[in-house]
Amino acid sequence: MTASVSVDDLTKAYPAHTAVDHLTMSVPEGSVFGFLGPNGAGKTTTVRMVLGFARPTSGRVSVLGHDVGSSSDDDLARLRRRIGFLPDVPGFYPWMSATDVLRFAGSLVGVQGATLARRTENLLELAGLTHVRQKVGGYSRGMKQRLGIAQALVGAPDLLVLDEPTSALDPIGRKDVLDMVAALRGRTSVFFSTHILSDVERVCDQVAILDDGHLVTQGSVDELKATYGGSSRYALEVTANCAAVRTALQAEAWVARLVERDSTLEVTVTDVDLARHRVPTIVAGLGTGLVRFEPVETSLEDVFVQLVQRDA
Repeated sequence: MTASVSVDDLTKAYPAHTAVDHLTMSVPEGSVFGFLGPNGAGKTTTVRMVLGFARPTSGRVSVLGHDVGSSSDDDLARLRRRIGFLPDVPGFYPWMSATDVLRFAGSLVGVQGATLARRTENLLELAGLTHVRQKVGGYSRGMKQRLGIAQALVGAPDLLVLDEPTSALDPIGRKDVLDMVAALRGRTSVFFSTHILSDVERVCDQVAILDDGHLVTQGSVDELKATYGGSSRYALEVTANCAAVRTALQAEAWVARLVERDSTLEVTVTDVDLARHRVPTIVAGLGTGLVRFEPVETSLEDVFVQLVQRDA
């Protein structure tokens, strides 16, 4: 599969710390690629090197088939015309309308005339801003993020880079931005850098997890769940006496982990068959009733926590 972004043994070292440490990964063409990691993991530094805003200490970055590190300033300028970029906090002239912003952005990347008019109309519709008449200065944070994505797309880029596009948004604003990102699948390659796991699980088909500057793992969301999940976690709910059930289970050798969430116990077991036989017996022996004992589907958050804690 062709890669829109290919990173090979990439390192960015500063005097006090190493922000990116021998990172190797690739972003498949046409994918919505989630670049995931805790704050301070090195995501933004990597984004800056992908865009040519920072030079690596060592290693190689290839974007759309061009070696960023060995490109001249003129070559980088031409490459950036094929890339759309949205920083975490986009800035706009507050007296402009959304139409003004897109027309201005289009003119900067050489889009003109009927092509610019058509793209402006289509992108305003994609961003849900077609009928908004107020100036950008009066926009909500979510509206500005959607306009920022539209602005980044006005040049019909082959690669769209989004740096924390949903940070600090309310639930409605986050949903709107994610819907817009999901609509781009197959139309352009999207490099989506974030620390919000649920956002990645919702819209991304490929994921790379970064921690402390180096790659922990990369694969599709389904592959990561299958590899690091499994059916060993169960949700247990009883009619009463939950504390006594928890105490009894903690004494069992086949119980690897036990977490109480409201009135439900989440039990990680090492022997599924034994658990299925013993749990009903333990519950009945304590004079309470079994409401449910069922497998818990592994989430991307479960995978992330498991990998990052293991890595630490």
